[in-house]
Amino acid sequence: MGLFEHSRQEQIRREAPLAARMRPRTLDEFVGQEHIIGPGRLLRRAIESDRLFSSIIFWGPPGVGKTTLAAVIANTTSAHFETLNAVLAGVADLRKLVTEAKERRGMYGVRTILAIDEIHRWNKAQQDGLLPVVEDGTITLIGATTENPFFSIIAPLLSRSRIFRFEALTETQIETLLRQALADEERGYGKRVIVADDEALHHLADLSDGDVRTALNALELAVESTPPDADGVVRITLAVAEESIQRRAMQYDKSGDEHYNTISAFIKSIRGSDPDAALYYLAKMVAAGEDPRFIFRRLLIAAAEDVGLASPMAIAVVMACAQAFEWVGMPEGQYHLAEATLYLATSHKSNSTGAYWEALKYLEEHGYAPPPAYLRDQNTMLRQERGTMPAYKYPHDYPDGWVAQRYLPDGVPGGWYKPKGYGYEQRIVEFLSKHKPNK
Repeated sequence: MGLFEHSRQEQIRREAPLAARMRPRTLDEFVGQEHIIGPGRLLRRAIESDRLFSSIIFWGPPGVGKTTLAAVIANTTSAHFETLNAVLAGVADLRKLVTEAKERRGMYGVRTILAIDEIHRWNKAQQDGLLPVVEDGTITLIGATTENPFFSIIAPLLSRSRIFRFEALTETQIETLLRQALADEERGYGKRVIVADDEALHHLADLSDGDVRTALNALELAVESTPPDADGVVRITLAVAEESIQRRAMQYDKSGDEHYNTISAFIKSIRGSDPDAALYYLAKMVAAGEDPRFIFRRLLIAAAEDVGLASPMAIAVVMACAQAFEWVGMPEGQYHLAEATLYLATSHKSNSTGAYWEALKYLEEHGYAPPPAYLRDQNTMLRQERGTMPAYKYPHDYPDGWVAQRYLPDGVPGGWYKPKGYGYEQRIVEFLSKHKPNK
C-alpha cells in the first residue's frame, strides 16, 4: 500500500460513522451476547485458540454484533480472512474467491475464513456454490443473517454449520456502549468536551429497541448538531436526545422473523382471549407498516378457526370491519382493525370447525363411500317406486322439521363435530342432543 493510499484509508476511517468507528476490535471490547461468547463458552474458546474449523451462522436482529464478531475473528485469526456482502456479490465473486482459497491452501497450507453478510439474500443456486468448499474445508464459512436460517438457508449448508442465535442488547448494555463512545479518544468523542445527561442516554438506549447501531447513530446526530455553549461544552440533554431519535426503532420485516413472530403472537393472544395483548401486537404491526389487508385476512381466519360457532356473528363483524376499512382507509381505519380484534378476543372460543379436517383425514385414509341410495339424485326415485330401497324422509313433513334417518354411508362412523358447549354452541349441543341422526 502506497503512502497516498494509506493516507486515504486513514481518512476514510476517521470520517466513517460513529457506529462503524466504535466496532469492537477484540473479544474484551465486545458487549453483549454472553450466552455465546461469555467466558468459557465454546465459541469464545474456539476464537481465542484460533481453532474455528467448522462453519457457523450468526442469526439475530440488526445492530446486535453479528458482523462485528466476524470482524473480531478476522483480527485474531491466523487464517486468511475474506468478506462478501450477499446484496452486492454474486456467483462470479464467489468463484474467484474459491479459486484463490484453493491456491492459498495448496501452495501455502493457509486456510480461508469467509464472512458473508446478509447470506439469506443469496438464492439456492448461489448457496449451493458454497457446499463443496465448505465440505472439504477449503473455506470456513461465517454467515450473518437477520432471517430465520431454517427458512432462508438451504438444508445441506445448515447441516454443515453451527447456528448461534444473537439477542437484542439490553438498555444497560447500550448505555455502556454510548458512554464508551463519548469517552474513547481515538475513535469516539473523548477529545471533545461533551456532557450527556443520564436521562438523555437512557432515552437513546430505550428507543433504539436493542439495536446499538441505531443508538450510536442518534448519539452522533446529537453531538454533531448541537453547538457548544459559552463554556465550549456540548450538552446532550433529554430534549436534544428526543430530537435525535424521535421514534422507537421497530424491528420488523414484512417477510422476516418479526413479521411471523408478531402475527403469531397476535393470533395466539386473540385465541387466549387477552384483548390488551392482541391490541399491543396489532399496534406493533400497524406502526411498523404491515399491510392492514393481511391483518384482516388473519382475523377472518381466526373468526372461523378459533371463534367459530361459539359466536357465529364473529365472521360477520370482521367482514364488516374489513369492508368498512376499504371505504375509510387509514388512519381512521385503525378503529375497524381494533374493533374486529377486540370482538374476536372477547368472544367465546371454539375450534369445532376443525372437525372438517378430521372428516377429510378419514376420507383420505378410508376412501369415499357412496351415500345411502335414498339421498342420491332424482334418477334413484324410479328404483324407490319399485320398492328396491327405503324412501327418503323429507324432514319438513315432520314435527320440528326433523326425522331420524341415516345420512352417512354405511360403515362410516362420523362423530367428528364436537361443539364446545358454551357461547352459541351451547344451543347447538342442546339441539343435537334432541336430534340425533341414525348411525
